[in-house]
Amino acid sequence: MTTKSAAAAPRATVYGYPRQGPNRELKKAVEGYWKGRVTADALRDTAAELRRATWRRLADAGVHEVPTGDFSYYDHVLDTSVMVGAIPARHRAAVETDALDGYFAMARGTREVTPLEMTKWFDTNYHYLVPELGPDTVFTADSGKQVAEFREALALGLTARPVLVGPVTYLLLAKPAPGVAAGFEPLTLLDRLLPVYAEVLADLRAAGAEWVQLDEPALVADRSLAELNAVARAYRELGALTDRPKLLVASYFDRLGAALSVLAKSPVERLGLDFTGSAAANLDELAAVGGLPGKRLLAGVVNGRNVWINDFEKSLSVLGTLLGLAGQVDVASSCSLLHVPLDVTAERDIDPGIARWLAFARQKTEEIVILARGLARGTGAITDELATNRTDLASRAGSALTNDPAVRARAAAVTDADARRSQPYQERAAAQRAHLGLPLLPTTTIGSFPQTTELRTARADLRAGRIDTAGYDKRIEAEIREVVSFQEETGIDVLVHGEPERNDMVQYFAERLTGYLATRHGWVQSYGTRYVRPPILAGDISRPAPLTVRWTTYAQSLTGRPVKGMLTGPVTMLAWSFVRDDQPLADTARQVALALRDEVDDLESAGTSVIQVDEPALRETLPLRARDHDAYLDWATEAFRITTGGVRADTQIHTHMCYAEFGDILPAIDALDADVISLEAARSHMRVADELAAAGYPREVGPGVYDIHSPRVPSAGEVAGLLRKGLEAVPAERLWVNPDCGLKTRGWPEVRAALENLVAAAREVRGTLSAPVSPRP
Repeated sequence: MTTKSAAAAPRATVYGYPRQGPNRELKKAVEGYWKGRVTADALRDTAAELRRATWRRLADAGVHEVPTGDFSYYDHVLDTSVMVGAIPARHRAAVETDALDGYFAMARGTREVTPLEMTKWFDTNYHYLVPELGPDTVFTADSGKQVAEFREALALGLTARPVLVGPVTYLLLAKPAPGVAAGFEPLTLLDRLLPVYAEVLADLRAAGAEWVQLDEPALVADRSLAELNAVARAYRELGALTDRPKLLVASYFDRLGAALSVLAKSPVERLGLDFTGSAAANLDELAAVGGLPGKRLLAGVVNGRNVWINDFEKSLSVLGTLLGLAGQVDVASSCSLLHVPLDVTAERDIDPGIARWLAFARQKTEEIVILARGLARGTGAITDELATNRTDLASRAGSALTNDPAVRARAAAVTDADARRSQPYQERAAAQRAHLGLPLLPTTTIGSFPQTTELRTARADLRAGRIDTAGYDKRIEAEIREVVSFQEETGIDVLVHGEPERNDMVQYFAERLTGYLATRHGWVQSYGTRYVRPPILAGDISRPAPLTVRWTTYAQSLTGRPVKGMLTGPVTMLAWSFVRDDQPLADTARQVALALRDEVDDLESAGTSVIQVDEPALRETLPLRARDHDAYLDWATEAFRITTGGVRADTQIHTHMCYAEFGDILPAIDALDADVISLEAARSHMRVADELAAAGYPREVGPGVYDIHSPRVPSAGEVAGLLRKGLEAVPAERLWVNPDCGLKTRGWPEVRAALENLVAAAREVRGTLSAPVSPRP
């Protein structure tokens, strides 16, 4: 391999890094602040130390340019709203009184005000706070956070690059504010927003920033000509500024498509492209537009969203080709490392031979530095690293874990009949009404109840050997008795056992299926202070024993009301895991579906009449490009139907989804053929009920009436108002009453009050239904 001149030597960097700290110090500090146990100054001190530790670690690893500004107490899109002054009117008083408390009020709400809507960040499991904008929005620059964090890095003697959400992506992610016409397009505010970005850039330049990164991941989705023209205008204007740093426009998660030629022609100095997975098409598209002569290219060849080691030889081949397409090539992760855990070496429970197949944030940083060195000096400079990499890749490919002939044979034998209920919905609905005997507007919850300190302590005691399995089981039984008793006393119609035995809705199942690896410290931010440990889908999947039957049947033995069996669906099992990259996702989904089908059949045989198979990730996993949608939705909906296709007509199948744009996949929701679907609707003001009605959705629906991600307890009147709004779209005989999502993150006092109000509201509205409520035409 030839090398570039010293002046153009490739540099190593990352777009962003996990925020939480090695022991989730940020989560503990923020939640301590909310509870009054941590002062604002102590919270700021913890955050500053976490930032400094991250930058030092990156620099020590060989990263040439550390990112700043990607750190957040809650969410980087919310930080951007603060930076541009897009504070909703209902939050302005709180922000003006105390900026930190006002910030958290926008994120979580208070007893007086609702929070911003929350939804998924593209096709990841990260959630962002949706900006609320309207024709009267006035933007004002506040670069304080960005400048302060940049100066912190400079004070450590480091070369730093501030990171901002780009102006086009920010506007494309926004929605009309409450009271603004639904057809309002936030992108029309671009000319108003660009001067604010210009001011922030000038402030960063004055602070000493040579480069600023503007993240524009929205450009990898299908974009209209008007949107592409807006991109051209934005970067023409920002590029023409005289008082600005050099600009890196970063894209990730897929190929850039038509936006590539627009950015290639713009006056920005550096482009960041993803070259992993489906985004590998960026290589050919870059060649098709004539490359980037005179510009620097930041090549994302290390996958920032998955945990498998990089194939060094493959990446070096791509990088070598790119050397002929750009003025200079630097090496990076494909996106921010926010989406992966921190450090594989902390995982002492994973077989060391298997752990060598894995790379978390620290290991990915090392991979980037190795690749940059190999690109700069030739492969002779990384001979040992290449040899080790080849050995580890071969070990994974040849492992018995990744190849189970029995599992593969069963998946290959699936027929169309296996993915279809034996009776049409109308026949099933009649059988279920007769069997279950539920009232109009039946009440239920999504599944989980508060995960108390006592429950977490019990799991820790079991792991540490302080209690035995029998002692642990007694604690779980006691919790189930309390949950069932509360639901009966409150008057809920379809009960749940509360899931006290489950640490996480995916991890619990993964730990009991073959082919999965579970981590002890592999925490990844989902939203705010909510962190999850995605399991690693490493091999072929099967179910060696029942997963949930014991606790569901125990709960049913305590009550005469139906108790739902609660399972996580196959698509969500994939989406909220780190999936294997050595076979098509459709093949893996079918394996998981067959394992779950066995569990559904066992629940039904044990007398469970209502079974919920949650698929909250169905929408978030939708490919970013429309041309890829049909193929994905075909295998995703088939996997759900394989899971549920074997039950009797009078067994009612529920599914649940939350915090996504459901309007994009309404035909697929119908194709699931579930009897009842519950969806998030409280923050979005019942919009999904209108969307389902407009699409002619024929089955039963539970649009959420209680936003569980806020500490607010909705009044019975507020819930009743949402129910009446739902009844305008869905007839009473098909409308359920439930929260938006599970209750595990909430405390018992607020859950008790909220569910009592929910049941009271259902009874109140039910009492008005002597005359049918007609849905809107």
